[in-house]
Amino acid sequence: MTSPVSTEDEKRPVRVFLVDDHGLFRAGVRAELDSITDEVEVVGEAGTVGEAVAGIGHRKPDVVLLDVHMPDGGGAEVLRQVRKDDTDVVFLALSVSDAAEDVIAVIRAGARGYVTKTISSHELVRSIVRVFEGDAVFSPRLAGFVLDAFADRPGQAPISDPELDLLTPRERDVLRLLARGYAYKEIASELFISVKTVETHVSSVLRKTQLSNRYELSRWASDRRLV
Repeated sequence: MTSPVSTEDEKRPVRVFLVDDHGLFRAGVRAELDSITDEVEVVGEAGTVGEAVAGIGHRKPDVVLLDVHMPDGGGAEVLRQVRKDDTDVVFLALSVSDAAEDVIAVIRAGARGYVTKTISSHELVRSIVRVFEGDAVFSPRLAGFVLDAFADRPGQAPISDPELDLLTPRERDVLRLLARGYAYKEIASELFISVKTVETHVSSVLRKTQLSNRYELSRWASDRRLV
């Protein structure tokens, strides 16, 4: 996680990249942030998933202010693509939606916080600085969605995760052990199956999650609290 490490770093503004498919909204946020504070600096913006991924890779911001709904895949897709190569950049969702499924989807994808577009300018600045410093930030009524989703309370109805729901119970068992660092032979012994069967399950999980290696699977499982 990117965080200030020296007096010089603490004084410099937090570099922010805006992602929203509405140009007028981006212009308004940029103008507002520029006019009220020197704590943050907008270093780039994008209106599509492709532009966002390329721009974030080029500009190397500290925090990405991310819309959830966009025509070509949305915020979760930006997160998925960027986090393959860059685990330091922090994402803060800024959306008109306060639906539980939207909040949980983007947090599971890797966002550090979620605030709605009703937030005041000064509160938005504070939220950006806080996620940069390592805090998790949510608009008040949204925090409950996240707590409920990850609390694993007895009798609590789980929040649906479409990607996770693709995996069979046995595939989840294999993935959980794989993410904990078990070798294939150890997983086979633990689950009383053959090494060949373990390999088959891992191949299936890789195909379903569209990931390419064990490291990515481990991070994917960790993000979903399977480990």
